[in-house]
Amino acid sequence: MDTQAIIFAICSIGGLGIVFGAILGYASKIFAVDEDPRVGQVLECLPGANCVGCGYPGCGGLATAIVEGKAPVNACAVGGPSAANAIAAVMGVVAEEKEPTVAFVKCGGTCDKAKNNYEYDGIDDCVMASQLVGSTSKSCAYGCMGLGSCVKACPFGAIKIENGVAVVDPEVCVSCGKCVATCPKHIIEIVSKKKKVKVQCSSKDMGKAVMSVCSAGCIGCKICEKTCKFDAIHVIDNIAVIDYDKCKNCGMCANKCPKKVITGYRVEAPKPATPAAPAAPAAEAPKAEAPATEATKAEEPKAE
Repeated sequence: MDTQAIIFAICSIGGLGIVFGAILGYASKIFAVDEDPRVGQVLECLPGANCVGCGYPGCGGLATAIVEGKAPVNACAVGGPSAANAIAAVMGVVAEEKEPTVAFVKCGGTCDKAKNNYEYDGIDDCVMASQLVGSTSKSCAYGCMGLGSCVKACPFGAIKIENGVAVVDPEVCVSCGKCVATCPKHIIEIVSKKKKVKVQCSSKDMGKAVMSVCSAGCIGCKICEKTCKFDAIHVIDNIAVIDYDKCKNCGMCANKCPKKVITGYRVEAPKPATPAAPAAPAAEAPKAEAPATEATKAEEPKAE
């Protein structure tokens, strides 16, 4: 074995490493981009969930966007008002109050209300099952598949499957939007947490077709539309749609809905009892004539 050849190879490789290292070090200084120190400060205020619910690639991407003025200081739904106020202090601005929101599943077709075309026996994943013929085992093509893709996607454990339908816990949900992006049926939406009146159906079929597959579906009867005094609900494509800018949360449409598809039903206060009319005084019974006595008979004139 030639020792000199080995030493020469080692020195050559080491020399090349030193040269290339020096070139990279010089290039990093020449092409370096100075990062705004506020990016790190904003990043410390974020919860670090990296849920991408804000629309940016993780908390680092959101921090950069906030500092660059591309995102508002209250863009993080997970952090909530506390994170927004802390970020606002870093940026030297005032955080605007953001209305709390929550995810809502637009389907009420539970196992006892919705019919099935066949019994599904496969992977518990809505995305995988949606690729089958018919895209779902349920007779309603618009209903929740109930296989839990949204449950797996939620990093906060705010959604679960109950009786074949996904149900969101509003007290745990931070409206990050991961379940919305995951659902292959697109039946989950982010709505205002204050709005109690919501349409729990997504079917766009005609009323007769809806009733044949689900007893809890909207039939497009327009009773809600006629009942609303604020022009806040209309039937569009055979499904009731609420305009939340006009909705007053009165719940009258929910009370009148014949299929009970609209949430926010309000129990009407009992009407006060009408006081009973005073009873009419009883008529006095005619006094019975006293029987004539012997003295009375004597006083009576005798007929001539």
